Amino acid sequence: MRVVVIVIVALAILGAAAFGVVIGQNANGPDSLVALAKQYAAQYLPPAKSPAAPAPAAVAEPVKPHVSANPVVQLADSSTNAPAGTASDATSAPAIPATPAAVPAAGPAPVALAQNATAANAPAAAPAPAPAPPPAAAANTGGSAIKSIPPCDKPDAIGLSRIVEIDTTGGPAFGFEHFKQYDFLRDKEVVLTFDDGPWPGNTPAVIKALTDNCTKGTFFEIGEHATWHPEISKEVAAAGMTIGSHTWSHKDLARNPYASDIEKAKAEVEMGVSAVHMAVDGPIAPFFRFPDLQHPPQMMSYLAERNIATFSTDIDSFDFKMRHPEQVIKSVMDKLQKRGKGIVLMHDFQHATAEAMPELLRQLKAGGYKIVHMVPKAPVTTLAQYDDMVRQTDKLSVTNTRPENSVVHTIGE
Repeated sequence: MRVVVIVIVALAILGAAAFGVVIGQNANGPDSLVALAKQYAAQYLPPAKSPAAPAPAAVAEPVKPHVSANPVVQLADSSTNAPAGTASDATSAPAIPATPAAVPAAGPAPVALAQNATAANAPAAAPAPAPAPPPAAAANTGGSAIKSIPPCDKPDAIGLSRIVEIDTTGGPAFGFEHFKQYDFLRDKEVVLTFDDGPWPGNTPAVIKALTDNCTKGTFFEIGEHATWHPEISKEVAAAGMTIGSHTWSHKDLARNPYASDIEKAKAEVEMGVSAVHMAVDGPIAPFFRFPDLQHPPQMMSYLAERNIATFSTDIDSFDFKMRHPEQVIKSVMDKLQKRGKGIVLMHDFQHATAEAMPELLRQLKAGGYKIVHMVPKAPVTTLAQYDDMVRQTDKLSVTNTRPENSVVHTIGE
């Protein structure tokens, strides 16, 4: 009888315990009922007859987030080391709801993480596009490839003492004859500049004299002359000289019709820039010199807008009035002796100047003068409408693309 009572009590207690567990799980029932059931079970039921504890529910792996089709953001799962894009097991046991910290939010991972994915676990990223090739100006920033003083193997040459880079932003102006603000030359420093080329015979002779002396100059070329002799313009550039422009046809822009029509004046300037640029077939400097050193204010403002520097002069040789090289040499040396330094204006168009150059350079060295070479910070940009205008001027010569010395040969004399 005692055994029967114990069994009945045990069954009642177990029933109450089960009821309490259900309440505790589903309705947050009193904890005391569950505790009481456990206490009676432990007291009246022998251990051998205790029911086996139920096996814990199977825990499924967290559901993996959706993986983007973009190869850049398809990443390896950092916790399982499984390849990105592995599908979750649809047949696994129901998963216990995870906390936000346990499962990443659905959606593609940040792009920046692609840099941390290993080659074994992450798909190969799409190759980056090849960088664009540098513009031609990277090697030649404006008609002069010289950015550092090259060695000179000629002991008697005057050489170069310094290279100065000109930032033409806003159109600065140089040359004390008209502009007093910028005085970048030291005592006994000279800048050699040449106008009105390129011209057969004369310009190559000037280039040879400069090259033989390991030195450089700045050439302000007339656009028409450049279209007639592009091979010479290319020779000037190849020798490392700086090339600027000097209008299309050497018109005085302070006189009519240019003084009264700014569009005509702009065309004269811009066609010159375009023509020299085409002749060189590469970058030229945003350096400009007005014919006859006449500087109309409205055109100075226009050049400033175009970020083109204007050059007057410190010393005008007036070599265009001279017929003998000795006169050119005396003019330059006498004026330098008085002033001590300066930007010198000469003309490679003039035969006397071409003849004077070797001796002039020798005397400059003997007098203790030093040559400074100007280069631009950036090349000039031509304007398409004026490029087209230059092309229109030479419609009948479209086949004349070879230099004269490759077309005409003396075979008897």
